[in-house]
Amino acid sequence: MADERHAAEEDWAGQAARALDAVELSPHAEPAEQDVESTLRPRDLREFIGQPRVREQLELVLSGALRRGRPPDHVLLSGPPGLGKTSLSMIIAAELGSALRVTSGPAMERAGDLAAMLSNLVEGDVLFIDEIHRIARPAEEMLYLAMEDLRVDVVVGKGPGATSIPLEIAPFTLVGATTRAGSLTGPLRDRFGFTAHMEFYSPAELEQVLRRSAAILGVALDPAGADEIARRSRGTPRIANRLLRRVRDFAEVRADGTVTRSVARAALEVYEVDELGLDRLDLAVLGALVRSFGGGPVGVSTLAVAVGEQPATVEEVCEPFLVRAGMLARTPRGRVATAAAWSHLGLTPPPEAVGGTGSLFAVDQD
Repeated sequence: MADERHAAEEDWAGQAARALDAVELSPHAEPAEQDVESTLRPRDLREFIGQPRVREQLELVLSGALRRGRPPDHVLLSGPPGLGKTSLSMIIAAELGSALRVTSGPAMERAGDLAAMLSNLVEGDVLFIDEIHRIARPAEEMLYLAMEDLRVDVVVGKGPGATSIPLEIAPFTLVGATTRAGSLTGPLRDRFGFTAHMEFYSPAELEQVLRRSAAILGVALDPAGADEIARRSRGTPRIANRLLRRVRDFAEVRADGTVTRSVARAALEVYEVDELGLDRLDLAVLGALVRSFGGGPVGVSTLAVAVGEQPATVEEVCEPFLVRAGMLARTPRGRVATAAAWSHLGLTPPPEAVGGTGSLFAVDQD
């Protein structure tokens, strides 16, 4: 039995490793995509597709600020990666006619880094901090004063002879983006005057995104082809655009250049993206969970070892979509494959499987 389990683990680990050859369905931005993403980003709120409630609220905030001739309240954008938080920050600056200064939470390691950036702001500038929940504590405490009192206190010297010099900064608007709103401290979160949560896109909204991107990229995309790609894009525009570019390659090399439903299906089969949007790594995780561990429960670290990946990759890339798709459940004892996961792999779920008859496991999605 131990030998069989070891062989099964090696088989699924090999499949996970080979998944690197397939199209990457992580919602996180890849460095090589920056130029293409910049081309496809909407330039104003009218071009921005999806998130109708957020668009309406943000339009009111910006219009009111322009009427008063003052910078708007600080804005916090939260939600999963790939939904358009960075694009909205650029749109905010464009709508206000202001310059956009861009940085990230991990880059703010010291309070001095933030002080230097804040002191160079011009009145009305928009400062965008991506992954703001990862900002270092000293910089965060300095940000409190900057957001509320438009000043920063710079400490000169060390020990008993240290002195604090207050520096006035120009009125500005901070736009913070986070994928983990719950990781923000209360004092920082409370200083944002407007908070918007980004939701996953519907297939119909993703079709609009794909049609717009296809027009910019010069891709011949018919409605059925757009529908096929949209349904496999995990509700994420970044993934939809990534799949569109890969399907375009297939259409140009192995078809007549037009992305139809049949071409999209054939292309996504080559790139190993199934009809639900699961890629080979997702299937490797589910396969290891079901075949090597009997459906669980199993810890994420053990599961990651079984598929030859880092625990962070499994937890941050695969797990969120598998949970949302109803394929995986997090329980107090570990990760468990649901009845839907067993069925998707062509296997008969046991009676105790989550979502099946006679389930014994309580699901904890927190």
